[in-house]
Amino acid sequence: MAHHLSAKKRIRQDEKKRLRNRYYKKSTRSAIAKLREMSDAGEATTLFPKVVSMIDKLAKRNLWHKNKAANVKGKLQKFVTSLAS
Repeated sequence: MAHHLSAKKRIRQDEKKRLRNRYYKKSTRSAIAKLREMSDAGEATTLFPKVVSMIDKLAKRNLWHKNKAANVKGKLQKFVTSLAS
């Protein structure tokens, strides 16, 4: 258990940050799953930029590695273009 005030504050801050990060990651994963389940090209095309933005924000905050973000975005792009054709 922490004894210093600064250590106790750090524990409180880390818990808030952990919950916020978990929310961002879960909402992004849900949006990705929703996009992958789509069969209509028009809907997928409109949702795709929003999902890419969410993925970029995760990479910017170092919640996802930048290469993982790039791989996921590339696979989603291929999926959306395959729906259009």
